[in-house]
Amino acid sequence: MDQAEMLKLYKTMVVIRRMEEKCAELYQQGKIGGFLHLYIGQEAVGVGAISARGPQDNVITAYRDHGIAIACGMEPKVALAEMLGKATGCCKGKGGSMHLADIRLKFWGGHAIVGAHLPLAAGIALADQYRSSEAVTLCFFGDGASNIGYFHEAVNLATVWKLPIVFICENNQYGMGTSIERASAVSEIRQKATGYGLPNDRVDGMELLTVRAAAEKAIAHARAGAGPYFLEVITYRYRGHSMGDPERYRKPDEIKKWQADDPIGQFEQVLLAQGAPQFEIDALDAEAEAAIAAAVKFAEESPFPAPEELWTDIYAEN
Repeated sequence: MDQAEMLKLYKTMVVIRRMEEKCAELYQQGKIGGFLHLYIGQEAVGVGAISARGPQDNVITAYRDHGIAIACGMEPKVALAEMLGKATGCCKGKGGSMHLADIRLKFWGGHAIVGAHLPLAAGIALADQYRSSEAVTLCFFGDGASNIGYFHEAVNLATVWKLPIVFICENNQYGMGTSIERASAVSEIRQKATGYGLPNDRVDGMELLTVRAAAEKAIAHARAGAGPYFLEVITYRYRGHSMGDPERYRKPDEIKKWQADDPIGQFEQVLLAQGAPQFEIDALDAEAEAAIAAAVKFAEESPFPAPEELWTDIYAEN
């Protein structure tokens, strides 16, 4: 990558971080309803992996989807409008935080049911394979989803049919408030992939370039017709599972330890080491702040959906 592209990825991570911080504020003000799962701390995973995809490639994820949506190219104002339930949101205000989606970006959504989107990823990849497309599907999910039946069914069939999927497990150490060690028979999630014969890697999810390199390798494997690939990306969420999480299951020192390896701070140091001027990085930080401020204004001023919208977008018309 050239420096301009790296600076763009840095800004994307900062935009995600600032948007998520603002989402927490809006939720506490009662402007975002339902559940809210923040991506703070995991930015390098989504941004790094998605930066390696081609324009034909699909992305699908679980309910911690805000960062993935932005990495796919969704405008912050559109994402925030959706979270505030406004008609200008990506799903016309009817999806909310856990169901951001935009098929024009080949982003097939966040999905609220744990693990249920993995078979959908297999279906998307099967359709591409059937059409002899070179598209690959990137399927993001949390470590907790690897204990769900959907996971095993999807991974098994993807391997049997050699589907062009990259399974990306965002291992943030906890499924809700339960650590991996207490919920999974193996603490290295990629061992489950090995059981199905999937080639796999386990990489540091706090380093954007490490994630990108691993994703490039995995995508090339799937695109070549060699079948699915499994990435276990080790990361950490700095906030609770959702906004109602009292976080009694972990100590502040644990969070501080992971924050010392903050993905944005690490990538900033990489940029500086490669000659990017500090003033340019500072300018990107300011641009991100301004972009989120403008997005909040847009979302708050946008109208709610009209009552008749309740009956639209229910069925597809041929």
